[in-house]
Amino acid sequence: MHAVIRTGGKQYRVAEGDVLRVEKLDAEAGSTIELADVLLISDGENVQVGTPVLDGKAISADVQSHGRADKVEVIKFKRRKKYRRTHGHRQHYTQLKITSIPGA
Repeated sequence: MHAVIRTGGKQYRVAEGDVLRVEKLDAEAGSTIELADVLLISDGENVQVGTPVLDGKAISADVQSHGRADKVEVIKFKRRKKYRRTHGHRQHYTQLKITSIPGA
């Protein structure tokens, strides 16, 4: 059984027991959250597709930790013009473990 959820402006295909990193959520580490933006639920034979979300369906996930991803460096360079710019960014994330998906 798997589902497609939407969080942080991105879509993820998840199954029970999956561990994934999503955009930072306001939840304590060790707590359980409900992800309500469920776009699709499938058990292999039956498929439920929302328009755009399924009403009354929510996926449970445990918040394992919070952290920051590896640094992404952006470098702008123009040769022979003495133009160089460097900019770095580290995105905050929340690590989730999917515990239950409602039946299809």
